[in-house]
Amino acid sequence: METLHVGRAKLTWLSGGVTHLDGGAMFGVVPKPLWSRKYPHNDKNQIELRTDPILLELDGKKFLIDAGIGNEKMTDKQLRNFGVDEESSVEDSLQQLGYHSREIDGILMTHLHFDHACGLTKWEDENLVPAFENAVIYTSSVEWNEMKNPNLRSRNTYWEENWKPIQDKVRPFEESMEIHEGLHMIHTGGHSAGHSVIKFGDGEDLFIHMADIMPTHAHQNVLWVLAYDDYPVTSVHQKEDWMKYGYNRKAWYTFYHDAYYRALQFNQDGDVVNQVKRQR
Repeated sequence: METLHVGRAKLTWLSGGVTHLDGGAMFGVVPKPLWSRKYPHNDKNQIELRTDPILLELDGKKFLIDAGIGNEKMTDKQLRNFGVDEESSVEDSLQQLGYHSREIDGILMTHLHFDHACGLTKWEDENLVPAFENAVIYTSSVEWNEMKNPNLRSRNTYWEENWKPIQDKVRPFEESMEIHEGLHMIHTGGHSAGHSVIKFGDGEDLFIHMADIMPTHAHQNVLWVLAYDDYPVTSVHQKEDWMKYGYNRKAWYTFYHDAYYRALQFNQDGDVVNQVKRQR
């Protein structure tokens, strides 16, 4: 498992599963000859996208950033359509580190689409129960409201089985919230109405988790946004703001979906100066 230390924080990438989605959808209006130079695709035009939660250890607390694809949450048709050939093994990852799911203090949900939220619940006998029994779940109030009341389009990604079993553990916030000293969630919108980014700063050390506003290293260009985005222009403006903010502070940018890089650090010109590669 890959790790990264940023100030007081230790980040470890867990095994949360994998999807394979259409490359055109993941890069929106960007022509294939451009995006395919940045990110590999298979003969079905699909790109590999991890769904790997990040374990964030900070001052004796243990947080997860998003929850993985889960297990036995999809039909055979859904598994085929979303290109899932590996489901979650987050509990095994935690056990390898000497931890248990009950030791997770909080889960920072950037948004609640199925590929981030399926891992919030698990099957116990014939019932779905919280996968992390003692964790508080943080997400924006906008996202939480849409999760419970999806519209005609969003009901395909906001699933009842991912929220009903954990509803008493959710702590929604409005525009921003300091989860722990130096650790913030900030509502951005863009990819979804309630999408949030995560920022941690400790002195001059900083990481920013852009979630699906910049799902992979190939999405660094501020204009390269997803066809899945509900508000793509908002994504562009938010990405532009957060890239400028991070570049000026030599921030690390961490990834949940990237199959090749776990994190990248950029200088003021947007050039990569440090990296954590995924061990394939």
